[in-house]
Amino acid sequence: MRIENVVDNQQLNDAFSVRNKVFVEEQKVPLHLEQDKYENEALHFVGYVQDQPVAAGRVRINKDYAKLERICVLKSHRGHSLGKQLILAMEQNLIKQGVKKAKLGAQTHAESFYHKLGYSVISNVFYDANMPHIMMEKDLIQ
Repeated sequence: MRIENVVDNQQLNDAFSVRNKVFVEEQKVPLHLEQDKYENEALHFVGYVQDQPVAAGRVRINKDYAKLERICVLKSHRGHSLGKQLILAMEQNLIKQGVKKAKLGAQTHAESFYHKLGYSVISNVFYDANMPHIMMEKDLIQ
């Protein structure tokens, strides 16, 4: 998979297309919750297989940590470590910027996926878009 930092409208539309298919169509998240007021301040990523967008995610950076959000892979491409590739690329980008810690709100069914990538649970279960989530974090720079 080729992972790119979004730098133009076509790439952003590709990322939104993947997110729409996964979150809005598949998981039934209302569009007004899936795309929010943070889109313009976030750094977006999109993953391509044979020039087709199949994975997406975004990052928002504040002074203490970066928050990885909207991470998804099309159902047709799951089970091939594309999610892992996307997370690792996002983390490498953050490390290059000197970010020391990453956090994310994981859907509870994905806890073991993120745990294998070094994330630890730091919250109780909470609900976002009517789905159970947990907050997780990882130290990027030791």
